[in-house]
Parts: sequence; C-alpha cells; structure tokens
Amino acid sequence: MVEKLCVFLSGLKMTLLSMVFLIASALFMVLKIKPPVDFAAFTIIISGIPIYYWGLKTLFFKKKMTASLLISIAMTAAILTDEIFAAAEVAFIMALGGILEDLTIDKAKQGITKLLNLMPKTARKITGENEEIIPAENVQTGDIIRVLSGEDIPSDGIIVQGETSVNQSVMTGEAFPCDKTEGDEVYSGTTNCFGVIDIKVTKEYKDSSIQKLVNLVKEAETKKAPTERIVDRWASILIPLALIFAVIIYFATGEISRAVTVLVVFCPCSLVLATPISIMAGIGHAAKNGIIIKTGAALETTGKCNVFAFDKTGTLTKGELTVTDIESFGMTTADDLLYLAASSELKSEHPIGRAIVEHAKKRDFKLNNTIDFKMFSGKGIYAKLDNKRIFIGNEKFLSDNDIELSSEIKKSVNQKRLNGKITLIIAVDKIPAGLIALSDSIRETSISALDNLSCVQTVLLTGDNSLTADYFAGKSGIKTVHSNLLPREKAEFIEKLQKEKKLVCMTGDGVNDAAALKMADVGISMGTFGSDIAIESSDIIITGDNLTKISYLRHLSIETIKTIKLNIVISMCINFISLTLSAFGILVPLTGAIVHNLASIIVVGNAALLYDRKIN
Repeated sequence: MVEKLCVFLSGLKMTLLSMVFLIASALFMVLKIKPPVDFAAFTIIISGIPIYYWGLKTLFFKKKMTASLLISIAMTAAILTDEIFAAAEVAFIMALGGILEDLTIDKAKQGITKLLNLMPKTARKITGENEEIIPAENVQTGDIIRVLSGEDIPSDGIIVQGETSVNQSVMTGEAFPCDKTEGDEVYSGTTNCFGVIDIKVTKEYKDSSIQKLVNLVKEAETKKAPTERIVDRWASILIPLALIFAVIIYFATGEISRAVTVLVVFCPCSLVLATPISIMAGIGHAAKNGIIIKTGAALETTGKCNVFAFDKTGTLTKGELTVTDIESFGMTTADDLLYLAASSELKSEHPIGRAIVEHAKKRDFKLNNTIDFKMFSGKGIYAKLDNKRIFIGNEKFLSDNDIELSSEIKKSVNQKRLNGKITLIIAVDKIPAGLIALSDSIRETSISALDNLSCVQTVLLTGDNSLTADYFAGKSGIKTVHSNLLPREKAEFIEKLQKEKKLVCMTGDGVNDAAALKMADVGISMGTFGSDIAIESSDIIITGDNLTKISYLRHLSIETIKTIKLNIVISMCINFISLTLSAFGILVPLTGAIVHNLASIIVVGNAALLYDRKIN
C-alpha cells in the first residue's frame, strides 16, 4: 500500500504538481507575503515521502546507503530548523532527477510474445491412413506429422516423404528458401513453401528450435542488468562524509544552522541530474538523425564497445535476390535466354523464379505462358514454350534429365558460387544454352560503415553458408567470419566474447538475430526492413537502414560520456565551494539551497549544448 502510494507520488503528474507548490512558495517569499499555509510543505509531502520511503527501505532491507538516505537526512535537518523551502527544493530536484532517469529506462518489450506467435498451434499427426489435428504441444518424438504448402512446421524433424523448399529465415536469416528432400532436417517455426511433406519428429515441442529461441531471448534479458546510478554507488562514501562534516561544523561553531546548510549543499542533486539530462540530450540528438535509442545504458555503452558484430542478410545486404549475370553458351543471345527463363518461370512460386520474372518485367520483356509446367522441389523446373522443351535448374536436375555439362560450364558455375551467387543452368531441348546467376546485393553504406569502424574488431555472424558469408565479408571489409550459425550459436558466440571481458555491439534485422541482440551489451536493429521481433529485442533502432550511422552512434556515445563526466566535475566543484562557504557561515540553508540549485541549472545547460553539437 505504502509502496503504491510512493510510486504514484513519484509520477510525472505529481512531480509537476510538486513544482507548482514550490514556485508558489518562492513567489510569496519574493513578494514578502505570508500565506495562510507554506506551500513548500506540500512539495515536501509529494516529493519527499517517496525519498524517505526508498531511502529507509533500502537501508533496512538491503543494508545499503543510497542517495535517497542522504537526502532524507538533509530534509529532516532542514525541517527541524524551520527551513521548509530548502527541504522542499532538495526534494523536488531529486524527484525531477528520478523522472528524467525513468524516461531513459528500457520499456517492457513485446518480442517474446511475438516469438511465441510464430509457433504453430496445431499439427497434422499421421497414424496409418488416418490424419488427426492435434495441439502442437502434444506432438511426441517419433510421431509422423504432415505439413501442407504454405504452413509452418510445428516441430523439428526429418523429412520422410516429399520434396520442398523451406523458408527458414526465422532460424538462419538466409535470404531465400532452402531446398529440402527426404532425409533432410527441418526446424519448427519455418515455412513449407511448396507441396506436401511428411516429417518424423525428432524433438518434442518444448525442445523445438523456436521454443529454444524464445528461452534464449528470455535468458539474455535477465543477464542484462540495468546500469546502477552513479550517486547510489557513491552514497556509501557521501553519507558518512556529510554526517561527519556536519557534526564537525556544529561542534566547531555551535551553530546548528551551519550544520544543516552543510547537509543541504552536500545533497547530490546536480550529480543526480548529471547523467540523465546528458543521456536525454544524446537520445534527442540521435532522434534528429533517425535513430531511436530505447535506453540510456545503451547510449553509454555503445562508445565503449570494442567488438561490433553484424548479421549478413538484411543488415550488410539488402535481403533481396536480384539477377546479376546472364551468360549464353553460344546457341542463343542473353536477351533470348532471359525471355525463355522468365516465361518458363511465370507459373513458379519459388523466390528465385519470381526474381527472374521481375528482372525481365523491369526490362519490359513481353513474356508468354508455357503449355506445360512442372516444378521439381529442390532441383528445378520443366516447361514447354514456343515448341521448345525448357529445363532450368541445378547440375543434378540436368543430370537426372540426361543433359551433359561441359567442364567449361561446370567451371563457370563454380566460379559464380565462389562469389556468393545462386546459379541456374538453362537447357533448350536438352542442350545447355546458358546460365542465370542471382545474388543478394550489398548495401551501398556497408563498405563505408565498416571502414569507419576500422579501429575496433568487426565480426560477421550469419546462418548462410561459408562461401556466401566469405564473399560478402570480403566485399564489406570484415576480417572475422562465422557462418552456418543457428540463433543459439550466435548468442553463444557473443557470450563467449563477453567472458573474455569484451563489450559487444550486435547489429541484425531478423527473428534469428533476436537472442543475439538481447545477449549483446548493445543490440542494434535495422528498422525499415527488420522484423518486429528484432526491433523489440534491440536497444537501438536505425530507422533508415543506413549502416554508417553506427559510427555516428559510437561518436555520439563518446561525446555523451564526456558531457556526463564534465557535469560530474562541475557538480563536485560547486559542492566543494558551497561546503566551504557553509562552514564559514556565508551560506545559510536558504541561500545554500539556491546555490545548490544553481549547480543543477549549470548541469542542465551544459547537457543542452550536446543536443546541438555537430557529431560525425
């Protein structure tokens, strides 16, 4: 009950009401009018009660001395000597500092809920000739489940019947579906793109890949402790010093007023404001540049990070397949080859086929429908077009259809793969006619962004294969590459770096990055194309998908920390001067409170300069 009251009194509305009462009291003092009641007393009630409560609760239950305890002692001394306004002023400044700090604290994230929504709720269990719809959590190891085209896979398993392509970007981040056939492993939460497949379950629902991803995100959240307030870290030193100094002054002078003034000016109000007001200015600066920073701790930590890890698809690259090469083997032109391939792929639902069709349409090609069309999952397609038999697919597909490839063709295909490209071979009437290569494309900003981070270690963490990962790492300038990683392995790699006393900043955009983003000391998501779950799991969101802003963030963090340190120095210097003046009786509780408040104003003004500072 008392705690709920204190939370209510500490809220923004009540703090503003507290300020109104304090201003009213000040006006009556300036006009030398004695009101029927001292309005400053209401400020003490509103802003002071929570300070008393939290200070005493922490002392008695956690055996810790915090800034709230020192403020409580100072307020009590001021009230006992009838310095009501001084007590009210100190209470309000502390309440204001708490409000500013709360505005920078991380809000509750919804990422885990969204992850849970990815998990299929039902499964088709096959028993003999019967098909039964059961809750997904009731699926047992060894069960056979059937997944139709377009459905999500409810549990991890191995395909025992059927061929398909599976969109497993939720787990690996790969830009395109992965071809699967009998004997291949599939993961829960991924999507069956084509046809019907039967799966033998290898893991129960609670042990499935997507459930483990949920658990990883939860665990990573608990491992990221909030930044402790600097004044609370110093409180164990400040409180005894303040009390000892006040007692010495009292016994040396015999004046209780001087001792009270010492306690008032010793209160770390400007110190309380030093960090949150600077953080707010830094967050405002970032917002002007299209960056959303959720927590003050994230802004502080970014500049200290010595390892910057990146996902590939959708982060370094655009996450979109585009045609990069059209190579004819001599029997037809490149344009004719594109016409044949795009027309043949018109009925295809595969992303690779759609990318070829889209490329042809952008070039205003007039495409014709096929007479016959067959798709062979994981291999290729067959179509009949303009009285020609068209075969499009990989080497195995062509070999299965008795189409021989020369060593020159195989060499060309291998070279494209070394460059991180997907290559389709096109045969007309069983004669190889050419090839079309497709690739994800690197962002224009990736190379310059990584160049700006040359002073720190950069790492690529991706679920893609090693050839593709190495190619894009080389293009962007990243030296350390870890490929074929599952979400758990990404998070584990970051945790390993942290155990080596390194601070890690992770940048990603997909669901598969959520655990790594949570585990990292700072998680940055790409906001435009990034998934909602990645955005919810991150500490910072770059809304324009411009990677060069990571370097800007690093410099902004460094400047913010400098501002915080300068504010602390200013605060401590003014406090030292005030203490000296109080000891000699030059300052009384009221004037001490005013000088004390002046320090807070200077700190706020210095932080405001950060907001308009030019940062590259």
